[in-house]
Amino acid sequence: MRAGDRVGVAVSGGADSVTLLLLLLELREKLGIVLSVVHFNHKLRGKASDADEQFVAKLAAKHGLEFHTGSVRVAAKAKKERANLEDAARRARYDFFQSLVESGKLTRIAVAHTADDQAETVLAHLMRGTGLAGLGGIHPVAGSIFRPLLSVRRSELRKFLRAKGQSWREDATNRDTTKMRARIRRKLVPLLEKQFQPAIVNHLATLADLAREDEAFFEAVVDKRAAALIQRSTDGTRIAVEDLLNPCKKKTFNTESAEDTETTEGTRALSARLVRRIVEDMKPRAGELGARHVEAVLEMARLGQNGSSLPLPGGVKAHREQDELVFQATRTEKPGSVPDTRCEYVYNIDLANGGAEVRVAELRCVFRLRVIDWPRKRGETSKESAVLDRDRLRLPVVLRNWRPGDRLRPLGHQKAHKLKRLLNEKRISRWKREGWPVLTSGGILAWARGFPVAVEFAADERTRAGMVVAEEAW
Repeated sequence: MRAGDRVGVAVSGGADSVTLLLLLLELREKLGIVLSVVHFNHKLRGKASDADEQFVAKLAAKHGLEFHTGSVRVAAKAKKERANLEDAARRARYDFFQSLVESGKLTRIAVAHTADDQAETVLAHLMRGTGLAGLGGIHPVAGSIFRPLLSVRRSELRKFLRAKGQSWREDATNRDTTKMRARIRRKLVPLLEKQFQPAIVNHLATLADLAREDEAFFEAVVDKRAAALIQRSTDGTRIAVEDLLNPCKKKTFNTESAEDTETTEGTRALSARLVRRIVEDMKPRAGELGARHVEAVLEMARLGQNGSSLPLPGGVKAHREQDELVFQATRTEKPGSVPDTRCEYVYNIDLANGGAEVRVAELRCVFRLRVIDWPRKRGETSKESAVLDRDRLRLPVVLRNWRPGDRLRPLGHQKAHKLKRLLNEKRISRWKREGWPVLTSGGILAWARGFPVAVEFAADERTRAGMVVAEEAW
C-alpha cells in the first residue's frame, strides 16, 4: 500500500474479515491510507445473508467509514450459467470489487484470506488434480486485490477479536460437510494436524510460496519462447510442429544444453506450457484446460495427420495444417451443442465520405478503404495488391465472408473461376478459409483476400481515383 490509497476492506461479517478491518483501522494513520468497508451479499442464505449485510453496515457506521455494498442472486446466476455455485459466487464478488476500482471509488481492496485458507486451497487443488500453478494456491497480490493475512492462522485472529470484545457473524454453510471445502476444513486438516504433522498448515502455506516463485520463473521462460515461436494473425494462432515439440532447439534460445534437451522432461514441460499459454490467451469463454487436453494436443503434433482437429475447453479448437498446429476461437454455443465453426458476417460499406474503416470482430481485424489520386500518386501503392477503380464501384458495396458459389476473375486471368477452386490452388486449408473476406460491388466480387482485384474493377490508365483495400490485425 502507498500513502493516499483509498483502500476498501472486504468484510463479510466473519471473524477473519472483521479482524482485518480492525487491524487496518489501527494502522491507517501510520500507513496514510483512507479506509472504507466493502460488502457483497450473495443472497444465498435468505434472512441470514441480509443480517450479515446489516451487521457490516453498522460496523462501518460505528467507525465512521464509507460503506460500499453490492448484491447478486448467485443461485439463480449459477443455474442460468450452469456453473458451480461457489465459483459463480466468487466471480460475482470479485466482479463487484473490480467495478469499485474501475469506477475510481477505490484504489485497492484488502481481502482476509488466512494461512488456513491457503492450506485448504492447496489441499483442494491436490485432490482435484493440479500442477505447479495450482500448488501456488491463493496469491498475496492479484491486480488491485491484496491479502495481508495469508501468513496468519485463523485461531490467532479469533484470539484478537475476543481480546477486543468484538463480535462477528458465523456462516452456517461453513459447517456443511456435504461441501468439499467444509470437509477439508473441519475433518481433513484436523486429522492431518493430530495424526500426521501438527505444522501441516504452515508447511502447505510455505509450499504455496515456493510454487509461486517457481511458476513465475517458468512463465518468464514461456514468455520468451512464445514470442519467438508463436505467430498470431486474424485467422488464428500458429506454431510449427517442430517448434512445439522442440521449443529449446532454435531461434536464439540461450541455453548451453539446448542440443541435449530434445527428449527431456524439461522440454516436454515447456511444450505443455506453450499449449496452455496459447489456449489461455485466446479462449473466448470460461473453460479449464486439463493435462489430458494438453497431452492430446501434443499427440496430434507428434502423430496427427494433416486436417486432424481437436476441440478444447474455453471455446478453442486446434487442428493440424501441414507442419503447423493452428488454434482458433469458436463461437459461443449452448452447453452440450456441437461447436459451430462457421464464421459469417456482412458489413455494408458507406463510401459517401470517400473512404471507410470496417472493424470485423469475427476476424479480429480492421479493413481500411481509402481513396487515392491515380495515377499521380501511383508510386504510393507500389506495394498494395488491392487497388480498385473508385468510379467503377456500384452500390451496395459489401464486405462479407466468402460463400460457396462465389466466382472471381482476378487480374491476369482469362476467365472467372469459383473462389473455392482458387483457394484450393493456393493451398488455403478449409480451416484457414473460414470467414475468408471478400468485397462485392453491386453483388459482383470485386476483391478477395490474397488475390489480385477483379478485372472489371481493376485500376488502369483510365482510372482517375483508386480505392485501396488494406487489412490490419485488430
